[in-house]
Amino acid sequence: MSVQKISVTADEEGLRLDRWFRAKFPEVTHGRLEKLLRKGEVRVNGGRVRASLRLEAGMLVRIPPLPAPESAARPGPVARSDVMALRGRILYRDDVLIAIDKPAGLAVQGGSGTPRHLDGMLDTLQFDAPDRPRLVHRLDRDTSGVLILARTRAAATVLTVAFADRDAQKNYWALVHGSPELDEGRLDSSLSKVSSGGGREQMASVPGGKPATTLYQVMARSRAPFTWLELTPLTGRTHQIRVQTAEADFPIVGDPRYGRRETSSPNPTLGRGLHLHARELTIPHPEGGTLRVAAQLPAHMVQSWRAIGWDEPSPPPPPQRKV
Repeated sequence: MSVQKISVTADEEGLRLDRWFRAKFPEVTHGRLEKLLRKGEVRVNGGRVRASLRLEAGMLVRIPPLPAPESAARPGPVARSDVMALRGRILYRDDVLIAIDKPAGLAVQGGSGTPRHLDGMLDTLQFDAPDRPRLVHRLDRDTSGVLILARTRAAATVLTVAFADRDAQKNYWALVHGSPELDEGRLDSSLSKVSSGGGREQMASVPGGKPATTLYQVMARSRAPFTWLELTPLTGRTHQIRVQTAEADFPIVGDPRYGRRETSSPNPTLGRGLHLHARELTIPHPEGGTLRVAAQLPAHMVQSWRAIGWDEPSPPPPPQRKV
């Protein structure tokens, strides 16, 4: 691939360079983009710039040849069983996007020691589109639920902007150990990466961290004590819901990183795994209107609902697009 110069369009004006870049080249991580900027390989109008630069219509962005990410393993053939399973999880599909119900345990992108991941399977969801689908947002490996894929470059730009500007409303369901005092409220914190020992980093509330806010509502309580929460993040920080619930003293069941001992190794009658599910997503559709998509609880969470004595939630409503 040779050097490209891409002109910023009128509908991209005001977008930060890093968000614009993510929409155009989702395979390039933010860290890799920062490296390209430091070396002067990515430039705007011929000059060195920062990732936070707000773009203007007509600006020319220099894009160097982009080899495959250094840490990503080249995906091999996808097993037929994986193809059928992934296609069976499609919740909604049209000409410009696909919504799937990502299973718990499947990483969205690869890395060291992660040869099997969704990004390596996206060719199987190309169908009649000229290009493979593009990732426009993420879910943690162990979080299940609604994930949106763009089928065109134009749709990827629109959807990436929608997630970056918080125009997408995300509702999660979680089983937590403990219970908030109030039936509804908000969790506010300042999150940043910290060292947890052994060379591993995780998120925590620290002075000067990035602001994070999540709204919560109690759906049901038990005497165990377990609580079923609906959570709506208003910001999109890494591990946001997991950190905030843990620091509020009602950590998510099955969370080995932020949970207490009894939450990471719960009662054997409960399902095994992280009990956090991206239940519903409402997002502006690239062709106008809004799209609302919901996913049913995964099997391990259904098992826990039954063990606690709660009725299994009703099936989610079918996808709805309002124009």
